Order: sequence, then structure tokens, then C-alpha cells
Amino acid sequence: MGETMSKRLKLHLGGEAEMEERAFVNPFPDYEAAAGALLAAGAAEETGYVRTPASTDEPGLPFNQDGKIIHNFIRRIQTKIKDLLQQMEEGLKTADPHDCSAYTGWTGIALLYLQLYRVTCDQTYLLRSLDYVKRTLRNLNGRRVTFLCGDAGPLAVGAVIYHKLRSDCESQECITKLLQLQKAVVCQESDLPDELLYGRAGYLYALLYLNTEIGPGTVCESAIKEVVNAIIESGKTLSREERKTERCPLLYQWHRKQYVGAAHGMAGIYYMLMQPAAKVDQETLTEMVKPSIDYVRHKKFRSGNYPSSLSNETDRLVHWCHGAPGVIHMLMQAYKIFKEEKYLKEAMECSDVIWQRGLLRKGYGICHGTAGNGYSFLSLYRLTQDKKYLYRACKFAEWCLDYGAHGCRIPDRPYSLFEGMAGAIHFLSDVLGPEASRFPAFELDSSKRD
Repeated sequence: MGETMSKRLKLHLGGEAEMEERAFVNPFPDYEAAAGALLAAGAAEETGYVRTPASTDEPGLPFNQDGKIIHNFIRRIQTKIKDLLQQMEEGLKTADPHDCSAYTGWTGIALLYLQLYRVTCDQTYLLRSLDYVKRTLRNLNGRRVTFLCGDAGPLAVGAVIYHKLRSDCESQECITKLLQLQKAVVCQESDLPDELLYGRAGYLYALLYLNTEIGPGTVCESAIKEVVNAIIESGKTLSREERKTERCPLLYQWHRKQYVGAAHGMAGIYYMLMQPAAKVDQETLTEMVKPSIDYVRHKKFRSGNYPSSLSNETDRLVHWCHGAPGVIHMLMQAYKIFKEEKYLKEAMECSDVIWQRGLLRKGYGICHGTAGNGYSFLSLYRLTQDKKYLYRACKFAEWCLDYGAHGCRIPDRPYSLFEGMAGAIHFLSDVLGPEASRFPAFELDSSKRD
């Protein structure tokens, strides 16, 4: 008992030092303080006559009353994107020519240019995206099957790019090759995990991505159902083995550890199963997915953050891959599906943790960096329309505008989508249009993007 108490006391006392080691102190006032200061300044200017309406570019807040980003901030972001793109292209000259993944390789760069095409409608970005995806399609190795780290990513992105270029034969060829991976994915005897980066949920995302970006029916419903069933059966099996059927009907592990977060853990798997495009029946969602989500919810730390795994008692990581920035997406999706306020309330608590501890020393990327944490604010803003979350997203974007100036660690793949500069550019481009923003290779767009 004494040893346990001393360990907890040590964790408590070391918490602030741990936070400072992993994250910068947030230098920005939160929304209420910033908006209050503007109101106070406005009141001080009143001299008994009706004040002239403020221009849409009034300094202080980065958006106007209807949530539109102000022109000055747009110009700053656009200028920085142009600058970072030049740096990225120069840096990519020495990148690993054999890394074709969306996570750290050429498919991720293709996804970035596809995003810039969506935001700007500039055809040169679409053609640049094609250049990058072509080199990946020539180097498929068949070793992995997921969107982020396997062949499913290049094939799905290739199919979408060719579709946008009206090259239907090439698009269909990519889809056919993608579906040929399915047999290995649904085989229950294989050692394939279920998580997002290397497992079945990552393959499921590729199928849903095609139906979202190209159109419903691009991948037939039966193919999607087969993958969904494989994920559910795998979760039920582990739950029985661990004797947690009542508490957590769908339990998952990766390398024998029951991870919680979005990348390797249950939050990412449950999030994919709750996607409307996955067409999981309501009974399964209510009887299997919902109690499993609630089981994970009860592992929350007092701070509002979540552990990296069920066995980890240390409140350290505030990343999309491990911690609140990934779990928040599961909670928001649960709120959309089950309409229970507890999920939204806890998503907001996650947001507070990310605001306090989300400017990461690891860098500006989206897997374990400031840009990925910023996406949680964009998603919560789209859900609630509360300008506090748009403000927080803009402030994290403002931090990224000083890319490289904070003394962050340099990632192993410094120009890649999930670890490096390409991810920060993607986030900045999404801040320009918050309502259409989507975390790449994770969130799905329900509106037509063509």
C-alpha cells in the first residue's frame, strides 16, 4: 500500500515537469479572455454615439461574427503554405524513394496535393498529386494492407485521383487491385491486427474513402460488411478470452497490449465502426460498440486525458495516436450516433486538455504534433458551431505559422504527412475552410468534394 501511494504521489508531483518536458506552455489567452478583451476595448471607445461597425478584419480574433476567417489571417496562412511547400519539395529530394505509405511516404504527399486541389481548385495541384501517386503504384509490395501504411493507401488515393481526372479505366484498375487484398484482411486465422495503422480498420477506411470520394456503390456493401464482420468477430473473441464480455464486448490489442488511442487502439476501431458509410446495424452499435466505448471512457484520467493502453497508469501523452486528441473523435462520433450528452461533455473535456497540453515539443505533425491536435478543435467546431473551438484551432495554426522557431524535435521523416511538414501544411489549408476540414486518412467527408 505504501509503495502504491508513493508511486501515485510521485506521479502527481512530477506531472507538471512531465508536461513541460513534452509540451510547451500555451502562451495564448483562451477564447473567453480574448473575446472579453475585445468587448472591453470596444466599450472603452464608446463616447455616447453609435459606434461604427467593426470591419471584418478587426484585429484580435482571427474570424468575424459569422465564423469566416478574416482576410489578414488567410493571407498569412496562404503565404506560409507557399513557403512550406517550397521547403518540403526541396527536402523530399533526399527522402526515402521506397517509402510509398500515406503515413510517412509518397502517398501522403499525394494526399496533401489532393487536399490543396480541393481547397483551391487549381488543376496543377491535382496533376502534382498524380505524379506522386504514380511512383507509389509502381512500387506496391503487398506486405501490408492498410490505408496509412500499406498498399490500400496508394490504390485508394490513385483511384480517386484518376476519377477526378476522368481516367475511369485507371481508376477501376486501382479499385480492383484494392479489393484483391480483401481475402487476406478477412481471414480470421491470420495474425493481422484490427487497428488503424496496420490492421483491418485501416483497410476498412480505404473502402469507405472510395465510397465517400467517388460515390456510393464504388465498393459494394457486401465487401464492406465482410470486413466489418471480421473486425467485430475478432473483438468478440478477445473479449471472451479476457473474460470481459459483459464490460467490453469488443476488445482489441496490438502486440499483446490493449491500446486505447486512435492509431493502434480501440478509439480508432470504434470510430471506424461508427461511420455511417460502414453500415453497421443499430443493434450491433447499441449492444456491442456502445458498452465498449463506455468501458474505455471509464479509464479516463482525472485531467480529462486518456491512457495509451488499458494497463498504463501514466498521464503523459496528448497525441492523436495516444491520448485525448484521438479519443475525442470517438466521443464526438458516439454523440452523433447515440445522441447522449455525456459523450459531447467528455469530448469538450478532451478539448480542454489539448488546449492546455497540446503544443507539443515533438513537432508540428499530425500523428504526434501540434497540427494533429489542432484538428480536434476543427472537428469539435463543426459539431457544435461554438466559436471557442474555431478560435483554438486558429491559435494552434498561428503556432504552426512559426514553423521551426520553437526548438521542437526534428522527426525522422521531417517532410512527411503524419510526422512532418506536409501534415502541418494540410492542417493550415483546412483552417482556411473549417466547415470542410477533415483529418486526413481518418475522418470521412459526407459531402461531395468534386
